[in-house]
Amino acid sequence: MSSEIHGRNRDSGQASSRESVIAAAISTLAKSAPITDSLAQTFKSAGYTLALVGGPVRDAILGRLGNDLDFTTNARPAATKAILTKWGDAVWDQGAAFGTVAAKKSEITVEVTTYRSDTYSPESRKPDVDFGDSIIGDLGRRDFTVNAMALELTTVKPEFIDPFDGISDLAKKILRTPGLATDSFSDDPLRMMRAARFMSQLDFTVDPEVIAAMRAMAERISIVSAERVRVELTKILMSNNPRLGLTLLVDSGIADHVLPELPMLKLEIDEHHHHKDVYEHTLTVLEQVIALEERLGGPNLVIRLAALLHDIGKPKTRELIPGGGVSFHHHEVVGARMAKARLKALRFDNETIESVNNLVFLHLRFHGYGGGEWTDSAVRRYVRDADELLAHLHVLTRADCTTRNAKKAATLSATYDSLEVRIELLQQEEELNKIRPDLDGNQIMEILGVKPSPLIGKAYAHLLELRLDRGPLGEAEATRELLAWWETNAAK
Repeated sequence: MSSEIHGRNRDSGQASSRESVIAAAISTLAKSAPITDSLAQTFKSAGYTLALVGGPVRDAILGRLGNDLDFTTNARPAATKAILTKWGDAVWDQGAAFGTVAAKKSEITVEVTTYRSDTYSPESRKPDVDFGDSIIGDLGRRDFTVNAMALELTTVKPEFIDPFDGISDLAKKILRTPGLATDSFSDDPLRMMRAARFMSQLDFTVDPEVIAAMRAMAERISIVSAERVRVELTKILMSNNPRLGLTLLVDSGIADHVLPELPMLKLEIDEHHHHKDVYEHTLTVLEQVIALEERLGGPNLVIRLAALLHDIGKPKTRELIPGGGVSFHHHEVVGARMAKARLKALRFDNETIESVNNLVFLHLRFHGYGGGEWTDSAVRRYVRDADELLAHLHVLTRADCTTRNAKKAATLSATYDSLEVRIELLQQEEELNKIRPDLDGNQIMEILGVKPSPLIGKAYAHLLELRLDRGPLGEAEATRELLAWWETNAAK
């Protein structure tokens, strides 16, 4: 591809700097996705246009282009499918009704969409799709100016198209809409969450007009499907700085409709000190689990959700203490139920829901042992209850210690260090992650001479409790304990 660029709507005083920026984008595209040149030539040979559009243009300018590329064309979906079938290794046309056909070639995935000029009815979650003939009209319907830029690749020389001066907004790191923000959010309310997402992902600020429109139209997010909301929330959480996006969702009122448990925390103070705001504490814990995520192998959605939701039970369990102060007894139990309900409503998968539920339920367990007087039995139970989430629980518990008292923070850290050492030692001695009674169900039935029944399950549970309390018993001692238990319980 040539690095010579023709631009539209370009101030002559800015031409040189703009051309250098776009030349860099072309270079990034050529290095990261050289096969797009062949794609453009295939469309051109068929008599159609093809332009890289939206986020990939933005990312190419920023030098961070990925393997998923979006294009727009004047070809209708049937023609696009025919061209991609000739060009690619695989083609998908499930989005053809909305003008989009996807293909993969080598490691690059492309989505090619016919120029669109969608219209929405006020109550609609989906647009009435109208195909257009102008790339300017197509760009005008996009969410933000930084995503309303295109590189036309089928002209004699690649042409930079920027009718809404997105490149200036990109330089200023600000999010504006191509037209009125209220019109944009009325068309697709999810764009309000996308503003929060780009804020977190790109470290952008948001234009005051956009924020005002979000506040005025926050309730409209309710017409968006839970699945689409979940995707945007997940992208915010998995960004480098989720605090930015979450704060925007709360301050704009969007969170009241998609994650109401979060703004509710602003009404509470922590039980330890009147000055500790639970909402601020929650965002701090989220940041601190991110700092510890290397212990889990890298960015981890489960631990970030658990951090975000770990204290949501506090508003419902708040009690004033005579003489001053406040308590939140059993907020971990209530919070676990609330977290499960919210994640179900957002259509998260069952494994994620159960993992977050268990972490919220267990997040106070460490503090229940005071100054660190951990018996072997307590350590076994801690590991047994955490099960495969033990490493996650370590991270969440450490992150949850946000006291500004340096001495107290050091004591808590040292206590948890000692707990992890105890766990490691017992792990080596007893294989804690495989804790089972010394007798299995078949052995229990053979010793007792009985057939399967609920009592066998109770006997198994009894032996498991003994195993947790006393460690490995051996078959002989376990048999004696089983017979003693049976003598007392057989007649019940």
